[in-house]
Amino acid sequence: MPDDDSTSLIGERLRFGSGFTADDHAKVTERLSALERRLSGYGDKVDLEISVKERDTASQRVVLDCQIAGQPRSVATSTLPNLDDAITEVREDLIRQLNVLKTRSEPRRRT
Repeated sequence: MPDDDSTSLIGERLRFGSGFTADDHAKVTERLSALERRLSGYGDKVDLEISVKERDTASQRVVLDCQIAGQPRSVATSTLPNLDDAITEVREDLIRQLNVLKTRSEPRRRT
C-alpha cells in the first residue's frame, strides 16, 4: 500500500502552525517524508508541528518542532529565504537531532 498523507506517520502526526495554507500541506508533508524512517518506531508517541513566520520576506523563519513522549523536545529552525530550502534544512537538522537522540539512548557496550 503506498504511503500518502492519510496513511503515513508524517501525514498523521504533522500539524501546521502559522504561515501555511491548506494548499501547502501535501507539498510540505512530501518534503518531510524522509523523517518517516527515523520516526516510525515511535508511532503515536510523536507530535510534529511546522510553522513559518514572516513568510516570503527576508526575515522568514521556519520552525519544525518534534515531541516524542518520554524524550526531550527537538526543535529545528531555518532562516533561509526560499521556503522549500528552509523546509529541507529543518528536515535535515531534525534528522541529525534524532540520530543524536538515538545514539544517546542506546545502551553502551563494554569491551
